[in-house]
Amino acid sequence: MADTHVLFVEDDDVIREALQLTLERDGFQVTAVADGLAGLEAFRADRPDIALLDVMVPGLDGVSLCRRIRDESTVPVIMLSARADSIDVVLGLEAGADDYVTKPFDGAVLVARIRAVLRRFQHSRTAPAPADDPSPDTGEPASAILAFGDLEIDTEGMEVRRAGEPVALTPTEMRLLLEFSSAPGTVLTRDQLLERVWDYGWGGDTRVVDVHVQRLRAKVGQQRIETVRGFGYKLKG
Repeated sequence: MADTHVLFVEDDDVIREALQLTLERDGFQVTAVADGLAGLEAFRADRPDIALLDVMVPGLDGVSLCRRIRDESTVPVIMLSARADSIDVVLGLEAGADDYVTKPFDGAVLVARIRAVLRRFQHSRTAPAPADDPSPDTGEPASAILAFGDLEIDTEGMEVRRAGEPVALTPTEMRLLLEFSSAPGTVLTRDQLLERVWDYGWGGDTRVVDVHVQRLRAKVGQQRIETVRGFGYKLKG
């Protein structure tokens, strides 16, 4: 993670300066700004590896800034919110954020979350294809194309098509879809998805899973991912 560039948008001077020092001590390069418009300008100028966005910042709020970033890039985004029960959390995730952290937070915990998001982002770009694994029935190499109705997943090219048309997924959405497609018809609990997709071995807020599943459904088909009430979700074959 050396030389990883973090864009940090936070209007509280104390929090911004303290967290910038924490991140820099951990080897990150940090651009820290106090408002959303400056954040958008810095994002376009510097193209950071990850963005940390406080929800309530002047000029352009964090949720709106996340949408603008997501329109232009799949770079990972973590939202920072002062209210764990606020609709701001859901709005941030629906805007395309990959994760969120509530205030007050421990700097070491936030660094761990940043590293987890970056790991899965890199993994989604470099995941090895399963094409060299032989099919158990034929002994031939398994296809890198997985098909579920009109949905096709190219696990080698990391591309998705629906009815022949390309589907744009964020890295987190791709990781989520790959987890479902690796075990079609099998119910995956929210805790399992948090551990496998979000790298939360210690557990986490299941709203992250629910919102991302809703976003994924909107792209691959509402009926393609089924809710098993009281248990979790499964991909319909």
